[in-house]
Amino acid sequence: MLLRLALSSLRNRALTAALTVLSIALAVLLLLAVERLRGASRDSFAATVSGTDLIVGARSSPVHLLLSAVFRIGNATNAISPRSWRALAARPEVAWTIPVSLGDTLRGYRVVGTTGAYFEHFRFAGERRLAFAAGAAFRGERDAVLGAEVARRLGLAPGASIVIAHGAGEVSFSLHEESPFKVTGVLAPTGTPVDRGVYVSLAGLDAVHAPVNAGISADPLAEALARRPPGHDHEQDHGAEGAHPEALVSGITAVFVGLHNRAAALAVQRAVNEYGPEPLTAILPGVTLQEVWEITGVVERTLFAVSVLVVLVGLAGMLVALLTSLGERRREMAVLRAVGARPGHVFGLILGEAALVTLAGIVVGVAALGAGLALAQDAIAARFGLLLPVAWPSARECALLAAVALAGVLIGLLPAWRCYRQSLADGMTIRI
Repeated sequence: MLLRLALSSLRNRALTAALTVLSIALAVLLLLAVERLRGASRDSFAATVSGTDLIVGARSSPVHLLLSAVFRIGNATNAISPRSWRALAARPEVAWTIPVSLGDTLRGYRVVGTTGAYFEHFRFAGERRLAFAAGAAFRGERDAVLGAEVARRLGLAPGASIVIAHGAGEVSFSLHEESPFKVTGVLAPTGTPVDRGVYVSLAGLDAVHAPVNAGISADPLAEALARRPPGHDHEQDHGAEGAHPEALVSGITAVFVGLHNRAAALAVQRAVNEYGPEPLTAILPGVTLQEVWEITGVVERTLFAVSVLVVLVGLAGMLVALLTSLGERRREMAVLRAVGARPGHVFGLILGEAALVTLAGIVVGVAALGAGLALAQDAIAARFGLLLPVAWPSARECALLAAVALAGVLIGLLPAWRCYRQSLADGMTIRI
């Protein structure tokens, strides 16, 4: 009975009720969108480095090394010598290594110098391997592999010719036009920074910079290391492109390391940090990622606080609408009392209206979020590399929605109490 009366009352004030529902829906939409983006960004960051035990780079802060080597944010302050890479790969605890060299770009996208081990051992989103949407991995010095976003945005496919540029800017006047690369493959989408990379061999990247480095006197130590010592392991020291690591002129930005046993990670990390020939830093990606969350936690909490304030503003609008309508509904309440409604019935009627408006706002907000994600999912993935699936609210999101519903009911207590206290004669008396 009270539910039917509440629905009829809301229909009589359809415009006011619709605007109130819209304000609550927008507030709920913002609250859920911030929560969904927070969860998606964390999942995307965690998925990027899921298969790597250690990341080794030149001496710097762990957070800076993680951001520059994995997410290609910023630039490395220094590079690792090929000799250190070889010493690291020769450790008995190490199962595989993936060297990466950064510094060049293709129309704003980072060029990553690496070896064939990148496509063999790199993992993301748990244990998922890199797959090719077209073509295959590079084999020669002038071959290149494109990430999914690079190929799509630049309209490139296997067989295309590309010219990389020195520096990390979108526009560069230092093009390596004398050393073009041929695209041999395009990676399948991953939803990680892998999609925004251009991958070439270390030997090819070094050959591009050979004319620049020709006037630089060779390092005697590098020349000595270039001579193959006794017991030289051809398979381990040669990358997929067939180059001697010690013969490389360019440095290595970072090395991704996989271990035979993850229990040895701390011991290898300590050994790398105490490495004598040059200062190195070894980080555990998961631990360092927690430091990143501590840094970004302030921003996350700020955005969450803003969305909560928006929800409160929407609920405050509902309170104002209910309180404002009480003056117009004094005679309505008195008629209900005259036909037998008790004060408790009137109290329940107003409280039910507040609950219905809040519930309608939550439903519309959730539906709007689902529709928005369905329309913008591909655009968000392509532009920001975030996978936002259209799914039912998570447990945390359901808790937030329950809190909004409870807040709506509590806010409805004030106008309901005022109607409860209102006497029958008050609505029947005409005041001039």
